[in-house]
Amino acid sequence: MASNQTVDDKFVTEIRKRTGIPCAFDAGERLTYRDYWEQRILAADALADAIAAFHNLPRAQPASIKYRAELFEDLSLQFLREAWIFPYEFGEETVLAVADPTRFEAIRSARLATGAVSELRIAAFDELEVLFEQAFASGRAAASLPASTLMQDARSEDDLQRLQDLASGAPVVRAVDEIFDAAVMLSATDIHIESQEDGLAIRLRVDGLLRPYGFLPAAQSRPVISRVKILAGLDIAERRLPQDGRTRIRVGGADVDLRVATVAGLHGETAVVRLLSRDAKFLDLAALGMAEDDLAAVNVQIQEPHGLVIVAGPTGSGKTTTLASILSVLNTPDRKIITVEDPVEYQIPGLVQTQVKPAIGYTFATAIRSFLRHDPNVLMVGEMRDRETADIAIQAALTGHLLLTTLHTNSAAEAVVRLADLGIDSFLLRSTLRCVVGQRLVRQLCARCRRPTEECSASASALADAGRFQPRPEDSYFVAVGCSWCGGTGYRGRIGLFEVIRLDEGLRTLIRSDVDASKLAQEASTRGMRTMLQDGMEKYRCGITTVEEVLRATI
Repeated sequence: MASNQTVDDKFVTEIRKRTGIPCAFDAGERLTYRDYWEQRILAADALADAIAAFHNLPRAQPASIKYRAELFEDLSLQFLREAWIFPYEFGEETVLAVADPTRFEAIRSARLATGAVSELRIAAFDELEVLFEQAFASGRAAASLPASTLMQDARSEDDLQRLQDLASGAPVVRAVDEIFDAAVMLSATDIHIESQEDGLAIRLRVDGLLRPYGFLPAAQSRPVISRVKILAGLDIAERRLPQDGRTRIRVGGADVDLRVATVAGLHGETAVVRLLSRDAKFLDLAALGMAEDDLAAVNVQIQEPHGLVIVAGPTGSGKTTTLASILSVLNTPDRKIITVEDPVEYQIPGLVQTQVKPAIGYTFATAIRSFLRHDPNVLMVGEMRDRETADIAIQAALTGHLLLTTLHTNSAAEAVVRLADLGIDSFLLRSTLRCVVGQRLVRQLCARCRRPTEECSASASALADAGRFQPRPEDSYFVAVGCSWCGGTGYRGRIGLFEVIRLDEGLRTLIRSDVDASKLAQEASTRGMRTMLQDGMEKYRCGITTVEEVLRATI
């Protein structure tokens, strides 16, 4: 049967009675229980109550559901997560908490694997989502691999074939797969696998900060690192030189690209895996966090037929996501859009997207030269790295093309200085540059546990004393608390802080070979630019983030 069973007609009628909402079923669209949750037709708890009543099943009590690793030994967490099934102990029996009791085949498999009794208990989708995040974050995958399997021939450590066999064995494969599953589930951007004297430490970068995930014994270090290298097409025999590779995995029905970098350390190799989602369906320029006037200004500039638009910020500040969101806005049938990236992070239908390959001489500069013969309207260059790329990009912007790119600088004004440092003539910059977007990312307060407070923080008071923040009576201050939904951090998700320099005639006169970033920023502020600090403090006064997060990102 289909994995997503549509709901019974009688249930639709019951929901209509409860809510008075003309459900999508009325228009001929069949919904699943998950659709009802995702579309917020009913609140999660109310939906769970309705499902329990309709199927005559008891409700699970969230406080009684605890993660027990032994109940998951014969089932993949990813499988259970996709089926919304969570086994737990109730008294002396194993029962299944389910959000959708119509997933018959998955429920049957879970019963066989866990020995669960026939009775199901209904849990809300939100409740199970929290439980699965806790299970993934607990480091079950890194708890321990069978020592007998890994240490059965420690004396053969230098035997390459044995190491390859070990790395391809089921225990190691499963452990690495579940580390990847956990990283995707927790929306991690990077996985750090670090060889230490007594074992292998695994950490995940979530919302910009590293958090411990698990620890493996020393005997498991080589096989796990080797498994990651095999997936990325790297040489497992080479353990002295740094290596870079990439691969693609499928998690939860979505493709995820992995970039793998290894380096030799004192106690063995260390690997860092960057996760790059290929799903572009959530790219929305308006949802990134720009203030309305900044968003309007950017939208005006990117609709121009030619010129240069730059997104600036340090590594990990969200520049690629912003560029991809801009491309999604521009992606219309009447435009030809070509990109060159390193690597392609978002696949956007309708665009011609290419990836640099320095080994064969395909660089950013050579790509732009070739693009100009393909009649493009919009060009996107992943990064302006050198003089050659900058020269060709400027020429493209001068000859009737809109060119989008990024620069690694700390502010929007410094991006202009960086182009001058690359040797771009000031008169060319004045003619082509349309706007520069500077950005950072900060963590958002967890909407479930944030606590309101009447007083602004000491840091905000210090900024107020310095004349850099003005409290208002209508401000809504919140502080981080921590709950199961956010993993005890008090934060969940990230949002951008932005500053947008709109190049008018007054600002263009400041662009000279000896352009000064501070003077340019000061003049832009005089002409209405909101700095990243000011943007962050607006988000603080609205309860979106904390002043500590703003200062961490901007000072």
